[in-house]
Amino acid sequence: MAAPFAFEHRAEFLPESSDELLRSIPSAPGVFALRGADPSAEPYLTRAADLRRRLRRLLAPPEVLDENGQPVPSKRLNLRARIHWIEWTRTGSDFESTLLLYRAARSAFGPEEARKRLRLHAPYVLRITMSQPHPRVYSTNRLSKKSLRESFGPFPSRAAAERTCDAVLDLFLLRRCYEDLEPYPEHPGCVYGEMNKCMQPCKEGNPQACTPEQYAREAQRVFDFFLTRGQSLLDEVAAQRDAASEAMDFEGAATLHKQWEKVRAAALLADELVRPIDQLRALILQEAAPLADETRPEAAAVFLFEHGQLCGPERLSTLGVRAVREQTAVGSSLFAQPLMLAPVPLEPEPEAVPSLTPEDRARAAIDALAMHAESAPDMAEFCDHLSLLRRWYYRPEKQRAGEVFLPNPDAAWPIRRILNGAARVALGPPAPVSPADREAAKALKTKIIHAGREGVEREVPVLPKRPRTRKAVTPDDLV
Repeated sequence: MAAPFAFEHRAEFLPESSDELLRSIPSAPGVFALRGADPSAEPYLTRAADLRRRLRRLLAPPEVLDENGQPVPSKRLNLRARIHWIEWTRTGSDFESTLLLYRAARSAFGPEEARKRLRLHAPYVLRITMSQPHPRVYSTNRLSKKSLRESFGPFPSRAAAERTCDAVLDLFLLRRCYEDLEPYPEHPGCVYGEMNKCMQPCKEGNPQACTPEQYAREAQRVFDFFLTRGQSLLDEVAAQRDAASEAMDFEGAATLHKQWEKVRAAALLADELVRPIDQLRALILQEAAPLADETRPEAAAVFLFEHGQLCGPERLSTLGVRAVREQTAVGSSLFAQPLMLAPVPLEPEPEAVPSLTPEDRARAAIDALAMHAESAPDMAEFCDHLSLLRRWYYRPEKQRAGEVFLPNPDAAWPIRRILNGAARVALGPPAPVSPADREAAKALKTKIIHAGREGVEREVPVLPKRPRTRKAVTPDDLV
């Protein structure tokens, strides 16, 4: 069971000491709630890119007074006379602010009102109904516990899901009709059967139709296509193409290669995030909110999507990862990066506590998040968390801050890639190498290397040699 939500800071608001209170609130992004004297009343809840500036705007004294000293009504919202408590939590990123706002709204207003205020809608997925006698594929945004193992997503929109569905169905002979089939030999069928794009399971018993076993095998091929992100069909077509090439059937091999390209184009329509919904796992890295004694944090905030819920943040320190990042900016030489060298004691101290490596810290942060995600939420909350993930992931690349990592095929997390991503998020890109002084280089002697080789010949500066001073040997030195 999840712990009840609570803000990190809570302060009583008194109009006479409001300036001192507002100065103590950080000028940083976060989520805040303004509450009146009645604890049962609904709070004013929102997020802000600058907490202090937004609160000053809402709680500042009126700028214009009438001749009796009363404030003149204004269109600007001012809650100074109604607020008794201020609660806030500082965040490090827009993603963290959105997730924190959802948790606060769910605690303050309930699940339905929180979903309405944040405009959360269940994302579209593709479902293949393997549990039915005649499976089919269709796009839907209605999820249930029964359908999770048969659903693949999330997709950015309904149009994207249907576009992928149509491209995949063009590769197979699965039915596209929506009604519950009641097969009989004289069934009229549909236009897809006339175009040989359907196995016509509706005509069961007809010699021209397929058997239930044949249709089940075709449905399993479609399910494997989604499960392997198209790799199952790519391998199948590639094997047929290679066999045709070895049999000297080059026309057939060329036809199969075009089919392979068509399969690959259909597989690329689904983004990397599209996975079986019940197996979807993702790790998100964002900037972490600085601690009280930090100006800029050297740690990243880690969020985990697992078992249908978003958990986090957990701080992941980049200590020991900075040198690796800086090394990429100057080369791989140890002489260019002395920070990589560290003294190693010949004999360990008896009372020394072994320090955690960056890989150990990353695994510990992921394990701590996985403990909070052990219990699966209800389907409504599942859809809310999935919608929050989809909304952030499918943003344009320039607007999507942070990085996301998906597990390896063996279900293990790419720890080294996660550490490098945490360093990029927390420390920023590597510092560029200072440009060379071209004017000083002109004064140096030059020589041509690889003379006469087109595209390789170039002129390089020659550094002056240091003079060597040799001491003359005298007969006294030989004695």
